[in-house]
Amino acid sequence: MDLYDVPLHTIDGATTTLGAYRGKTLLIVNVASRCGFTPQYKGLEMLYRKYKDRGLVVLGFPCNQFGRQEPGSDADIRTFCHTQYGVTFPMFAKIDVNGPTTHPLYRYLKSAKKGWFGREGITWNFTKFLVGPEGEVLHRYNSRRRPEQIERDLAALI
Repeated sequence: MDLYDVPLHTIDGATTTLGAYRGKTLLIVNVASRCGFTPQYKGLEMLYRKYKDRGLVVLGFPCNQFGRQEPGSDADIRTFCHTQYGVTFPMFAKIDVNGPTTHPLYRYLKSAKKGWFGREGITWNFTKFLVGPEGEVLHRYNSRRRPEQIERDLAALI
């Protein structure tokens, strides 16, 4: 399956794909509102605002699989992100990133770029995948890698 053909739901409930982002550099992140890494929303938004005119799109995918740190509804998540962090980048409906109900997007990303010691599983919230404009998964960053720390990789692409 092509990355751009994977069916998705926006946080507002619309059905879509990543097709609208073909030719863009993507930073795909599984996010959560009640996580120690939640302040990374600020850095993600900063990168998005700084580089969106040069082709970067940050895409947020809420996930409640790690410590139940994203328990709210999609509407709750949207409100939180907007009011607490001023998020303007695209957000999507809550998904699973591991296990038997892993969303097809994350199956694709994890198989394309493995984590530590060749493991596919996502270890925690705010794991980031950097996808080049041709759809190639270039980098996978663990939760501890703050958005500001990957700016050099982004700048080299756009």
